[in-house]
Amino acid sequence: MIAMIDPRPRPFSPTARQINWLLVVGFLSLGYALYIRYLAIELSTVGLACDAGLPTWLCAIRRLVTVLFNNSVFGLAALAAAVLNFVRPSIVLFAFTLAAAGFGIVLYNVILSSLAIALLILSLARPVPETE
Repeated sequence: MIAMIDPRPRPFSPTARQINWLLVVGFLSLGYALYIRYLAIELSTVGLACDAGLPTWLCAIRRLVTVLFNNSVFGLAALAAAVLNFVRPSIVLFAFTLAAAGFGIVLYNVILSSLAIALLILSLARPVPETE
């Protein structure tokens, strides 16, 4: 008997275990971005202390994140990874895009990050790359 081969390519869909890891990555990135935004960037006492030259890790992270979101690095990184993931779907690119877009949405890079999330959703309809 001849085996029937389905001519339609299988769409990219993470397994249950991969979805659990994606949930962890997404929630951790959102949680840390919210922590940085509301307890380091927008809190006036921390801002005044850091601007006065307090040498702590929180002030260093505050300065770094401020430079990154002023230059739209989170949104650009999320968009670049989303485009790569759209061209060739991969769970690693999906997770990186999810984390970068989570940071970007919380840390003022909303337009580029939401475009990256839209491309992530579209990448779920792309066929899985064939293995050799």
